[in-house]
Amino acid sequence: MIILGVDPGSHATGFGVIDTEPVLRMITGGVIRPGPKLPLPERLLAIFEGLDLVIRDQGPSAMVVEDLFNAKNARSSLVLGHARGVLLLAGARAGLPVHEYAPREIKQALTGNGAAAKEQVRFMVMRLLGLKDEPPLDQSDALAAALAYAGRRRGVFPG
Repeated sequence: MIILGVDPGSHATGFGVIDTEPVLRMITGGVIRPGPKLPLPERLLAIFEGLDLVIRDQGPSAMVVEDLFNAKNARSSLVLGHARGVLLLAGARAGLPVHEYAPREIKQALTGNGAAAKEQVRFMVMRLLGLKDEPPLDQSDALAAALAYAGRRRGVFPG
């Protein structure tokens, strides 16, 4: 099964595509970075188009999006919600089943600690996928979401 994981952000949206058959492996990953000075509508369009391209190129069977967390202020939460909205739209438009996991659930599934640091999550992602080079944190968070879903499907992780 090909799974697309996504770590939403209005300035940096991480994505990671894994295959679970015949062995667990990363297909591709990266970070969509719209220009930081672009107005929000144009950043959202760039995020949508970037993820839409990944979906069309990779043909995933499912998409997993990291859910909202409590941001430092209401405006940050609102902007992140807009970014998540265009990501959910891209998945729904492609006809993908879209799953949402809280960051704490993903961390718990991969490290056994729901409060794990991003670096701990990245370490586990690298170990599980046999990666030699450290991916950017946004990409490793997206891969972690995909791995959490894969683990739940296989009955490896609770939930």
